[in-house]
Amino acid sequence: MLECIPMMPVKALIASQVRHLNLHEYQSKQLMAKHNVNVQRFVIAESIEQAENAAKGLKADEIVIKAQIHAGGRGKGEFSSGLKSGVHLTRDPAKVPELVKQMLGYKLKTKQTSEDGVIVNKVMIAEALDISKETYFAILMDRDSGGPVMVGSPDGGIDIEQVAATHPDHIFKSIVDIETGPTEKQTLDMAMKLGFQGKAVAEASDQMQNLYQLFLDVDATQVEINPFGLTPQNKVVCFDAKISFDDNAIFKHPELRAMRDTTEENPREVDAENCGLNYVGMDGNIGCLVNGAGLALATMDIIKLHGASPANFLDVGGGVTTKQVGQAFKILTDDKNVKTILVNIFGGIASCLTIAEGMVTALTEGPKIKVPIVVRLQGNQVEEGKECLRRSGLNITVRDDLDEAAILSAQLAAA
Repeated sequence: MLECIPMMPVKALIASQVRHLNLHEYQSKQLMAKHNVNVQRFVIAESIEQAENAAKGLKADEIVIKAQIHAGGRGKGEFSSGLKSGVHLTRDPAKVPELVKQMLGYKLKTKQTSEDGVIVNKVMIAEALDISKETYFAILMDRDSGGPVMVGSPDGGIDIEQVAATHPDHIFKSIVDIETGPTEKQTLDMAMKLGFQGKAVAEASDQMQNLYQLFLDVDATQVEINPFGLTPQNKVVCFDAKISFDDNAIFKHPELRAMRDTTEENPREVDAENCGLNYVGMDGNIGCLVNGAGLALATMDIIKLHGASPANFLDVGGGVTTKQVGQAFKILTDDKNVKTILVNIFGGIASCLTIAEGMVTALTEGPKIKVPIVVRLQGNQVEEGKECLRRSGLNITVRDDLDEAAILSAQLAAA
């Protein structure tokens, strides 16, 4: 590929074929609380009445109300109701229902959401705690170390990337023996490097040990606490958490799968997963239907080469069925940005004839597809597949050369 051509992010796309589990803040805190990690007292509310009862029941000096969505930047977000910020503080429990009324059922737009924002279905009503010291602490799987490492910094409450760029000497790393876990000496040393003093050193060390146990128990790849803080009462508290999981081990944790909130995911990606297809939505206007991840990536690159943009990554796999091909077409055409569909198949286990039959079934029995379809078939049963398409009488353009198919798709999408 020419250097001047913007290639697709290969690593990111291949990784995206595994559906990564995202948790809401309250779900992460529930997991931490079960592992004796100190978190704020909180209640989840899905209605104004529940929020009112929660605010009264907490009996806290100050209350924080936080919209629960997967995106970050909530504090600087804006609701479609006109309310500014997805995080609010109040000392008056009577004000909680009015704030929640402007959150639930409305879309919250932040720097990490789409332009439309995300509908808020839950809010967390929590005890607000003062923070006298903010630090950063994380446990993660590190490829270079071949196992888990603890990472800490006395500069918490801000992005760790910013600390790494401005004060790399403020970041401390400690490699953990995966057979024994972190020793008491390691966590005590980390606590002191983060600036904890007196009795707080031992408590911070204990919290780190508990967080490592959580890391193991849920097969996490990362547990990040920011801020890992200290209250004026000298209590160590994990104020916010990001937990990432090893998706290859998620089958062992049905309780974690039950926490998945698909309402915040791309519905086409959810549908594709349910159909056994690998789909990742993008911003282009040429829908791609390809068998094989490598061929799918190459197809996306050649579309970019000819000045157009793919609307998706879609790998139907090597054992695709006629039914799945029909489902794939439905997913592609549900994307209103798609102006042309490019089908690129190298027949192997899934022959060109199987793909062709699935296309004919989908296009004759399903909803009418109004966008042009360009097909390139090569490999097992290629002639039979082409004949199947010809006999169908459908408005499908067949090209033997991938370059020609990509150029035509780009022209049709721009028309």
